[in-house]
Amino acid sequence: MIDIGMTAPDFTLPDQDERPFSLSSLRGSLAIVYFYPKDNTPGCTKEACGFNSELEELGRLGVHVVGISADNAASHQKFIARYNLAFTLLSDSGHEVMKTYGAYGTKVSYGKETVGVIRTTYLIGRDGRVLRSWQKGIKTADHHEKVLEEVRRIAESGN
Repeated sequence: MIDIGMTAPDFTLPDQDERPFSLSSLRGSLAIVYFYPKDNTPGCTKEACGFNSELEELGRLGVHVVGISADNAASHQKFIARYNLAFTLLSDSGHEVMKTYGAYGTKVSYGKETVGVIRTTYLIGRDGRVLRSWQKGIKTADHHEKVLEEVRRIAESGN
């Protein structure tokens, strides 16, 4: 996991159109980077649609949203089309970026230990430093509200 105050490690991954996308392209803006297990699953759909519902206000506050899963571009395109998602989805098929960000590894699900994607969100500042992170206890239905609340607080403080 990346600690608050650290510079978020840069990465380049293919987006839903198979174009390379680098985190560094968002320098100068706030960014929400979230890692999720799988396109078109109930929890991931709630989370994506929640962020999508707040894009107007997030845009007004100068925030970009980027979702990352191991799904390929074709899967991302279907997910975007089905739910009219208006933000970038990236493919991390080898889980390398997920591992760097502490979003892939051993987790407990329904009392059973498994290895996989750990739902994780980072709020990254204009200077590329991590301002806030969420990993444990993310409730997909209202996670976007908690993140937006933090974005508003940061925007009001002028950071």
